Formats: sequence, structure tokens, C-alpha cells
Amino acid sequence: MSANKIFSLDGKTALITGGSSGLGFAIAQCMVASGARVIIAARNGEQAQAAAQQLGPQASWSSFDVGDTDNTERWVTDLLREYGQIDILVNNAGNHCKKPIEEMSVADFQSVMNVHVVGAFALTKALVPHMKELGNASVLFTASMTSFIGQPWVAGYAAAKSAYLGLIHSLTTELAAEGIRVNGIAPGWIDTPMLRKAIEGDDVRKNKILGRTPMKRFGKPEDIGWAATYLASDAASFVSGHVLVVDGGALIGF
Repeated sequence: MSANKIFSLDGKTALITGGSSGLGFAIAQCMVASGARVIIAARNGEQAQAAAQQLGPQASWSSFDVGDTDNTERWVTDLLREYGQIDILVNNAGNHCKKPIEEMSVADFQSVMNVHVVGAFALTKALVPHMKELGNASVLFTASMTSFIGQPWVAGYAAAKSAYLGLIHSLTTELAAEGIRVNGIAPGWIDTPMLRKAIEGDDVRKNKILGRTPMKRFGKPEDIGWAATYLASDAASFVSGHVLVVDGGALIGF
């Protein structure tokens, strides 16, 4: 098999939650470039539609809140009726709450867990019967540096992203024999509007990040997009239960 074909996503359909901006949109761009048909899902329908239009005829969109788990199965049924198949699921949608633990309410914590963990679980569960029928499918979770290292004021986010590791490991052992691979990507510090906002005027934080990153620079959104494309492709046909860290060496940096 040629290199072009084994890395190709031709004939595959990918559902990407939180795909209208940031890393989700970068994943959508790279998967479209690799031949996939992409469904961008986001709570904000206008943003999802605009993102799909930007990507061209291989992209479409759907408005849905992954935290609305009471309606997940109905939504998946509607998608499958419209698109016929979904070979790739990218659980990328998320929310955030940055507060000290004394100020983080139980509701704050639950809100983050509900979107990242419960929502992703419900969506994966709804698609598993269909993916078993396909026999060659891929589920991806967007993990985080906080899956591995401690960061203050993000207890909910850290707990949610760490939970992805357990989901990836457990679902791999449960679904691998059915032809469903389950993996994750843990982005390092990527040059996105969110990062720029976080470090604007804060040279101490910026220098701390770069100081622990051996490559001495921030990543690009497409670095995450191409990593996701690889994990979803036949080039990674023997890769399951793995979290690919894409961070310029920051996790092991000194």
C-alpha cells in the first residue's frame, strides 16, 4: 500500500465535536485535506455553519450540545440517517472553569465534568453499535497536559482530562476486538487565540511555558490536526489505548 493511501481518510466520515474553532477546527481542516467528509458539531449553529462553509463541500455541520445527554441517541440516529456512516468520532468539545477550589462550586465542577466526560461517554456509547457494524472505526479524545501534570485553579478541567485516560484504556480493552480503536491526543501549548489571551501581558507565564518546552516555541493548531489524522488513518491500524502527546517535549522538559 502506498504512503499516500495509508494516510488517507478517503471514504471516511468524521464527526468532530467543538469543531467550529480552535483545535477542533484545525482537526477538521486536516481531515478534510486528507479526504474525509467532516461533520462539524457545536452548540452555536451559526459558528458551526460558518466553519463548514470555510472548509468547502466536504464539510457539513450540526448544532448540538454534547452536555444534553438525554438527546444524544436521537441526535446520533438523525446523523446516521442523513450521512449513512460515521467512521471517526473526535470527542473535542469542552468547557472550562478557572477558580481556586474555595471558589469553585460543586456546580462549576459538575458542569466541566458533564461536558468533557459524561457528554463524550454518551456520544461514544451511542455510536459504538454502528461502529461495530463498520468494523474499522476510530474514537479520539482531546486530552490535555493536565491529564499528566498538576496545574492550579483548574480542578474540574484536570479531573475531566485525567478521566479521559481511564476511558481510553478501558474502551480499548473492550472494543479493540470489534475493530474500534480508541486513542487520545494531549496538546501542549498551542498558538491559538485562547493561548494568546492567556499570556497577553504576562511574560512570566509565557517564559515559564517556553522554559519547560525543549523546542522553545509554541505549537501550531495543525500539529494537533495532523496528529489526529494519523491516529484516525490506517497508518495507525495497530495503535489503540495510546495518548499521543504533541507538546514540543514540554511533558519531559526541564
